[in-house]
Amino acid sequence: MQQFEVNFDGLVGPTHNYAGLSVGNVASQSNANAVSNPKEAAKQGLAKMKALADMGMKQGVLAPQERPDVAALRRLGFTGSDGNVLKSAAKQAPQVFLACCSASSMWTANAATVSPGADTADGRIHFTPANLTNKFHRSLEPEVTGRILKATFANEKYFAHHTHLPDNEHFGDEGAANHTRLCRNYGSAGVELFVYGRYAFDSSKPAPSRYPARQTLEASQAVARLHGLDDDGVVYIQQNPDVIDQGVFHNDVIAVGNQNVLFFHEQAFLNTPAVLTEIRRKFDDHPLHFIEVPTSQVSVLDAVSTYLFNTQIITLSDNHMAIIAPSECEENPAVSSYLESLLAMDTPIKEVKFFNVKQSMRNGGGPACLRLRVAMTEQELNATNPRTLMNDILFARLNQWVEKHYRDRLSEQDLADPALLDESRTALDELTQIMHLGSIYPFQQSAL
Repeated sequence: MQQFEVNFDGLVGPTHNYAGLSVGNVASQSNANAVSNPKEAAKQGLAKMKALADMGMKQGVLAPQERPDVAALRRLGFTGSDGNVLKSAAKQAPQVFLACCSASSMWTANAATVSPGADTADGRIHFTPANLTNKFHRSLEPEVTGRILKATFANEKYFAHHTHLPDNEHFGDEGAANHTRLCRNYGSAGVELFVYGRYAFDSSKPAPSRYPARQTLEASQAVARLHGLDDDGVVYIQQNPDVIDQGVFHNDVIAVGNQNVLFFHEQAFLNTPAVLTEIRRKFDDHPLHFIEVPTSQVSVLDAVSTYLFNTQIITLSDNHMAIIAPSECEENPAVSSYLESLLAMDTPIKEVKFFNVKQSMRNGGGPACLRLRVAMTEQELNATNPRTLMNDILFARLNQWVEKHYRDRLSEQDLADPALLDESRTALDELTQIMHLGSIYPFQQSAL
C-alpha cells in the first residue's frame, strides 16, 4: 500500500492583516500596521499549494477562521449588534480588538500536533489542536481548529481527535511548529521529536530571559500520552534559550526534518550531541542525515530573517528531496551561498525551489508555517474529505472564490467596518459549501 506525507496548507482569510501582535516574532512586529493585500496573500498560498500538487505531492487545504472574532468580543463584554460590537471594541480597547482580528490561523503548523497511525497504539491518526496559550490572539483558535480538523478528517475508523490541552501556561502547546517526525518511509513507525522551550514545573532549569518560551515539556509529554506513543519512539529536546531570545519563537524557525533528514542550525538545541545520539539509537541504526548549519556560514539573524529553516523538505522520489524555500533565501547572499553548497553535499536534498510568499513572510511565517503535515496511507487519504484535497478543479474554484470576495487592500481602520464582517461571513459561508465542511463557524451555528 502506498504511503504519503500530505501537506494541509491554511487558506489565507479574507481579513488578512498586519497587527504586529506576536512578541518574539521579529518579522511580525517589524511589519505592524502595514497595509495588507488579502487577495494577493490568498493567491500566493494557493499557488504554492498547486505547485506542490503539480510536483506529485499530495496537498490539502484547511479553511481559515472567522476574523474579527465577534464571539470572543462578546465574551469580553461588548454588546449590541455585531456592528456596534466592532465599533465599541475598536474605540474602547483597540489592542484587544486587533487581537480578535488576527490573521494568525493561516499558519497551520500551529494548528495541531499530528501522529500517524504507524506510531500510535490504536493505529489511527491522532490530532490534538494546539492551545496556543502564550498569545491571546492565537488562544482564540483551538475550538474552531478542532471543528475544521474533524470536518476534514471525519472517519472515526482512521482518525482520532482530542480536545486541546488545558488553557494554562503550564501546558502551553504550539502544535507541529515544535514537532517533527523522522522515519524510513511515511508508513513505517518513526521517531517523533518534541521540542520544548522550558519546564513548567521546575524553574531551576534553563529558560530564555528576553522572549517567552511558548512550548513546555509537560505539554509535549501530555500530547505524546494522548496519542498513545511508545517511549522508544519519542525524543524530547530542549530548544536553546539563547536562540529563543534572538527571535526563534518556534523550533521550525531553526530546524526542520523529513524522513531520514534533520536540517538544523548549530545553535538550535541544548546538548546537541546527546540529542543526536538518542535519535540515532531510537532510529534503530538506520541511515540518518544530520545537516548541521554552522553559525560561521549562516547567522541566527540571517536564518530568522530569511526563514531558511522554516522551509519544507519534501520527498519527490527515492533518495531525492527538495527544499521549498521563500524567495528571501535566494535574495540573502549568505543563505543563498549555503544552499548552493548544500546541494553539493552527500545528502538526499538535491534541489531548492523558491516561492514568493511575501504576504505571509511579512506577518511572520514562511512556507513551513503554512502547512500541517499528515503522514497517511492510501486508505487514510481515501477516507479524508475529498473536497479539501488540491486538484485543478479546487484550485480554479478557490481562486474564483478569492477573486469574488477578497479585497486587495486592507488597513487597520478597515477591520472595524461592519461591511467587511458581512463580506467575510458571506465568503466563509460559501467556502464551507465548496469544501463540504458543514457549520464550523460560530456565526453559522448561531443561525441554526
